[in-house]
Amino acid sequence: MLWWCDTCHTPALARVCSSCGSRSREVTLTPPGDARPAFPADVSLVNRIYSEHFGEPLIPPGHLALLNKVPDPDRMEEIIVGGGVAGSIKYIPDESRWEAIPRPQASVFLSPRRKYVVVDNGAVPSIQGEGASVLAPGLVEIEPSVTRGDEVFVLDEQGNVVAVGRAKVDARDAERMERGPVVRTRRNFPSICTRGEATWDDAVRSCEGVLEEREAEAVSFIRDVAARNALPVNVSYSGGKDSLATLLLARKALGLVPILFADTGLEFPETCRNVEEVSRTFDAPIVRACGKEAFWKVFETNGPPAVDFRWCCRAAKLGPVEDAIREKWGECLSFIGQRKYESNRRMASKRVWRNPHLKRQLSAAPIHHWTALQVWLYLFRENAPYNPLYETGLDRIGCFMCPSSDIAVLRQIEVSHPALWQEWRARLEDWQREKGLPDSWTGEARWRIKGVPGEEDYNC
Repeated sequence: MLWWCDTCHTPALARVCSSCGSRSREVTLTPPGDARPAFPADVSLVNRIYSEHFGEPLIPPGHLALLNKVPDPDRMEEIIVGGGVAGSIKYIPDESRWEAIPRPQASVFLSPRRKYVVVDNGAVPSIQGEGASVLAPGLVEIEPSVTRGDEVFVLDEQGNVVAVGRAKVDARDAERMERGPVVRTRRNFPSICTRGEATWDDAVRSCEGVLEEREAEAVSFIRDVAARNALPVNVSYSGGKDSLATLLLARKALGLVPILFADTGLEFPETCRNVEEVSRTFDAPIVRACGKEAFWKVFETNGPPAVDFRWCCRAAKLGPVEDAIREKWGECLSFIGQRKYESNRRMASKRVWRNPHLKRQLSAAPIHHWTALQVWLYLFRENAPYNPLYETGLDRIGCFMCPSSDIAVLRQIEVSHPALWQEWRARLEDWQREKGLPDSWTGEARWRIKGVPGEEDYNC
């Protein structure tokens, strides 16, 4: 799903770079491998985490980087820079902090000043070849700040990185040890990282051939579905990147089309402004489905929605959207920015379908087979007005308090949008007091787990 051009220093979408014609190399990622661009805020976060831990930033100025969200109890991101996985960051909710998890390839971009150990050169072959732990007899030096549980770099006597791993003891204890493990090393799948500066415009040129092919297929799909279904057409627009790409494609296929916006009353202000901007830019009338009143009415009975009890989608989206369609068109064909790489359920979804809870809407997904990187490069190519929230570190746009969000994201929103969060927290605390729930239910975001069967989402 991802290749890299070492000549242009850009991600590529095929085995041959469209810009320079060089053969690109495949980049191995943890599945599902739906990597996305790292915006300046993302780069700043990664570099802050690595600087705090190792004394050096990871991503050099001018280098393109990607993030790949991987399976984790909360949030973990692989960092792709220079065409390889150089490390990860992982959020630890109980400690309200991010952890840096480097790969040996990180040494292409940084030389650790903290959190490292130096081993005797004679121990290097077994560490690199067999994945052996760093043992006390082979330890030459341990940086004083190392504490048990820290991620550390393992260096040889010349200062070259030979491995990474997790410290088993504190530095003070390690210096007194005569035997036993000091660092449990970690073996990762092979990855190649190279230095080289580039811009996202360069990346668009490297991927132009694939983008043209994707656009042509999607436009053809839209025209075919519209021709086979004599229904009023719209684009379901959420304020997110995928629905924006879908709108661009629908305009190229059919001309002017209205946008159907499910305004739950729980949207970010940036999202509402983006909907208005997109409407003006593309002369696309907005048909609003307003779900705020319905959401709070159900909240009074059920309490907050949860990961496993998402009544919110049916109450604040499906019902209002059904009403809006009935009033405006009676029935309609909606092109929706749904992609199969977003979830297992969407992977199994058909490309044209009807939601059993929204029978007046025939839905179709032009970008069903697109990756997140393809979507972003297409938006960059088209100079499209995407939601500025993406530049703040959010990777998905929806209701600000979505229970399916990671705790890392919710805590970010609590800081970035304090007024929104204070209002939501007040509602949670009212419910908490009414039901006699512990403070941890609100403070530790335990409201997100209900323990009952869940609801299907609607483009959430």
